[in-house]
Amino acid sequence: MTVDFNFMIGGEAGQGIQSVSFILSKTMMRGGYNVYSDQDYESRIRGGHSFSRVRVRDREVQAQSEKVNILLALNKETIDRHLGEMKPEREALVIFDEQTIKSGLADKGVMLDVPLEQLAVQSTANKIMSNTVAIGAALGAVEYDFDLLAGVLREEFGRHGEKVAEDNLKAARTGYDYALQHRGERFGQRLKTLKPPGASNKIFLTGHEAVAFGAMVAGCKFVAGYPMTPTTSILEYIAQKGRDFNVKVIQTEDEISAINMVIGAGYAGVRAMTATSGGGFCLMVEGLSLAGMTETPVVVVLGQRPGPAIGLPTRTEQAELWFALHAGHGEFPRAILAPVSVEDAFWLTIKAFNLAEKYQSPIIILTDHDLADSYNTVEPFDLSQVKIDRGELLSEQEVNQLPTYKRHLITDSGISPRALPLVGKALVVTDSDEHNEEGHIIEDAETRRQMVLKRMRKLDGLKSELGKPRITKKPGAKITLIGWGSTYGAIKEAQELLTEDGLPVNLLHLNEIWPFPADDVVSTLRDSRKNIFIESNATGQLAQLARRETGIKADASILKFDGRPFSAQYIVNEVKKEAS
Repeated sequence: MTVDFNFMIGGEAGQGIQSVSFILSKTMMRGGYNVYSDQDYESRIRGGHSFSRVRVRDREVQAQSEKVNILLALNKETIDRHLGEMKPEREALVIFDEQTIKSGLADKGVMLDVPLEQLAVQSTANKIMSNTVAIGAALGAVEYDFDLLAGVLREEFGRHGEKVAEDNLKAARTGYDYALQHRGERFGQRLKTLKPPGASNKIFLTGHEAVAFGAMVAGCKFVAGYPMTPTTSILEYIAQKGRDFNVKVIQTEDEISAINMVIGAGYAGVRAMTATSGGGFCLMVEGLSLAGMTETPVVVVLGQRPGPAIGLPTRTEQAELWFALHAGHGEFPRAILAPVSVEDAFWLTIKAFNLAEKYQSPIIILTDHDLADSYNTVEPFDLSQVKIDRGELLSEQEVNQLPTYKRHLITDSGISPRALPLVGKALVVTDSDEHNEEGHIIEDAETRRQMVLKRMRKLDGLKSELGKPRITKKPGAKITLIGWGSTYGAIKEAQELLTEDGLPVNLLHLNEIWPFPADDVVSTLRDSRKNIFIESNATGQLAQLARRETGIKADASILKFDGRPFSAQYIVNEVKKEAS
């Protein structure tokens, strides 16, 4: 029997929802489960409804489920909003404190009134421990191994002192025992450990933590940025971990300064990155063109969120594909990578740095809020597979052997051998105006034409570097689902559910979007009877791009732009409508 179990923790911002979610997730992971945890929170610093979901499976999991087994309700609004999302009785339980939130629902079948605050005071003389009581109650209700929770609590709170750790253990044990004794026959779900303690070596990361980790492994030594949701977590992670790896992180006064600092670092030979969201990327656009003209390697993380303007700053969307593709005045080569998972975010970030230096061009990593802030269990990365490619970077000896050095030498590949300032005798000259091979400003038409063609030839090389889309075919399938970026987990799961329901579908998913893999897309879609594009935007941006590059028109689109991520069940329902 397979396990697919869902916790939800809801309350107001400031009630410790994220901490509860993280502790629950790590505890389940320690027992051998795969875990996917996402967050839904408002942009207000305090107040406003927030919730976090923790999905636990004995199989791969990369997306959330719509139905909830255990709801930890820290306020009445959580019950009002989410009671309708519960699974059937005996599969569902709402844990709440009637004395505190006064819901008036204590007698309903799925409700378990646990005096969280009272138990916290009885066990620790501190009502702030009520959240830890709730964690214990959630795990007691399913008879999960308490020792695993105890180990996580010691890790999380031990740094605050032994007493704090022991108080949390007491509070959790009290909640655990209370739920175990009072759940009665109303709830029949149990979660047993899949592996003995210590047997699971998986790690637990968000997408943006994986980007940050990948950047450091790739040799990034300079990061400049201005905090902006959802990419602030990248800056914070590298600022914290980077101290051990000699990575310099600068919080600039604005995004214009950030991109210009990164360009300066790239010109000097340092692997450099900036991270921002749509509004900040707007300010970086002129700098992006500067990198294109001066052929300077830079990596830019564009974390999408709903716009225009401020939009929904703490929600998710995929509405900036065309923006990333066309940002900047004039024409210059770039690559756009859109990770599909936490693991993919790590490896694509390393690839982005290699491509940036090899092709001396800006590379954009296109993420979104859903991938950025969602935690997932992944196998430890095999660092022996990491390859660093700095492209045609000349050594001091090679520089000194040249009769003369031309920074923008015209070549068949469009890539000029690159010397670094102050390394050897080469004079490294470049300019934001159009220039000749030596890097000096020009005005004549023919040199301009040759330089444009030189730069654009890099696209041929970039196209050969990009990996193939993820393609999964099912026997007898007449429909193909097409997506990009972080929607992969939900679409992949939807494919399995549809196939089990007797409606097999194929899957085509892109994570390396530009240069566009037209040949692979055409070969997959030309024999499909119905092509359905699935995107988190209102205009079907990938569908438009695919039609422009291949001539293949979408037969249908499933578009979601309410700021919330796709679930597999949502996709299944919409595909069935299109198939009927």
